[in-house]
Amino acid sequence: MIDSLLIFSDKQTVTETCDSENIVYLGKREIAFGKPVPLEISINEDFNNLTSLTVTVQTDENENMEAAKDLVSATLVADDLKAGKKIPIAFMPAGNMGYVKLKYTVDGSAPDKGKISAYISDGAQQSYHNKI
Repeated sequence: MIDSLLIFSDKQTVTETCDSENIVYLGKREIAFGKPVPLEISINEDFNNLTSLTVTVQTDENENMEAAKDLVSATLVADDLKAGKKIPIAFMPAGNMGYVKLKYTVDGSAPDKGKISAYISDGAQQSYHNKI
């Protein structure tokens, strides 16, 4: 089950460097303390024309994200940008300042296809039914 308030991207098309379609408000507390909070980021549609895609988790104390601070990032190379692939950021990192977004940085020629979904969950969203 996914809470709509914790969705960064819902099958968001990424054809250029951009931010997640949503900014998530987590409050002014550190959520990365104690039990890890899962962050699910996955490719929904194969990308083309890219050398790599970098996903960066950013935070700021203001919703406008003008002074966003990078918390962690992960890069997938072209061969890994296929539907079903997970971005290797499994949990929300420490450093939350209140608001959080993802930044998608494309490297290579601009793709004309490729989609991502990303959200915070209360547990890994896999079962024996998944073919990932």
